[in-house]
Amino acid sequence: MPTQKNVLIVGAGLSGCTIARSLAEANVQCTVIDRRSHIAGNTFDFENQFGIKQHKYGPHLFHTSNHKVVEFLSRFTDWTPYKHKVKAQLADGKLVTLPINLETKEIVGADNCVEIFIRPYSEKMWGMPLESIDPQIINRVPMRDDLNEYYFPNDSFQALPAQGYTRMTEVMLDHSNISVHLETEFNHEMMTEFDHIFHSGSIDEFLKFKFGPLPYRSIKFHNVNMPVAQMYPVSVVNFTDHGKFTRVVEWKNLPKHGANETHTTLTFEEPCDYSQNNFERYYPVKDISGTYKKLYDRYKIFVSENHPNITFCGRLGLYAYLDMHQAVSSSLKLSDAWMQANLNER
Repeated sequence: MPTQKNVLIVGAGLSGCTIARSLAEANVQCTVIDRRSHIAGNTFDFENQFGIKQHKYGPHLFHTSNHKVVEFLSRFTDWTPYKHKVKAQLADGKLVTLPINLETKEIVGADNCVEIFIRPYSEKMWGMPLESIDPQIINRVPMRDDLNEYYFPNDSFQALPAQGYTRMTEVMLDHSNISVHLETEFNHEMMTEFDHIFHSGSIDEFLKFKFGPLPYRSIKFHNVNMPVAQMYPVSVVNFTDHGKFTRVVEWKNLPKHGANETHTTLTFEEPCDYSQNNFERYYPVKDISGTYKKLYDRYKIFVSENHPNITFCGRLGLYAYLDMHQAVSSSLKLSDAWMQANLNER
């Protein structure tokens, strides 16, 4: 039998957990570290004092047509079916459907949709004029010419982990070849202690901003408990004004997220630069000119040439806007490629 490989995984989010589980089942010894006090990364959820389940870092709605990802995650959780609906609140308080459908167009006028729904939300979210934002970001949720009410109408699988994302990742990390260390920062001395490192943190921070910082957007979450049973008909309502908030989440409107008859919990989201939120990086910034992508590529080339034992992964490590299923799929491919190249028995 070959000597057991020893791998460090930086970050206990979905990407790190996927890689850790895949390698552990191939008899690789995995050490998972995270600077936070919990696992599950940005999918971390918990039950508050009113028995309502919240997602600490904003709502995470799992949707995909990638059956390989569903098959993999279904080993660690049961599912609660859920098709996501979103409303937008107009200036007069009226709620209309998003994605923009035929009914929404008729209510506000098709020629007004960009200025009402897309410009204010996108400019708050990304901190730049609409014309400077990569169109791929803007077009992730296209306008429709039918009466569809679902936010992800084309995905064949839409559900939430029945016991939550935190529980799902607990099960993923429950393996004899995996050890987890929370509130643990990565430091460069660790590079000599492992055969390989999978790093889901920011590549510019890893290289101590050698070529300058990459921009990221962050979110400040404002939680409000209201002494009423329910405030909105759906779990997410987007705002169309030019105030600081982009949307509000009412958690109990998600299935199995609490049934309190006297209270509800709302979370208002305020986008900002990551430097204004304790350097919490949530979204890589994609500008239309590709300036930041070029800077990331410069970092990536330097790492590949000087640190061949490190693979960056996840939304931050790849500097890519990844949905959850894409993060899992990418991590499965990265771990499988490493195993094929480094494990003699494969």
